[in-house]
Amino acid sequence: MATGVPILRLGDILVTGLLNELDDKAALAFTHELTERLSADRVRGVLIDISRLEIIDSFVARTLMELSMMARLLGARVIVAGMRPPVAITLVELGIELVGVETALHADQGMAALGWHQGSQPPEGARHDATR
Repeated sequence: MATGVPILRLGDILVTGLLNELDDKAALAFTHELTERLSADRVRGVLIDISRLEIIDSFVARTLMELSMMARLLGARVIVAGMRPPVAITLVELGIELVGVETALHADQGMAALGWHQGSQPPEGARHDATR
């Protein structure tokens, strides 16, 4: 079952994100799809960007924790990036700890923590000027 949440692969890392429209059923489908991709693609890391998430509830928080645990069991690391201050405040006010969930301030920081670095130079053999 496709969730409509894009899951992209960059090398050996999957990149995805959560939106506000993710209801409980879609969250479960997303968890299933992501764990299937973890296994099939044999990746070592997952970045989940939540910068567009304006609110969070206990179910979504639990989903993030479960995804992190499942990923570790499958040999991958999950980093949740881009948490907005209102989301952090809500988690604290609700007494929800994201046990086992690594966080990063933004996606670039999360990708770097996973060992992925965008090259500033084109790959060897690539054209420097596309008009040639």
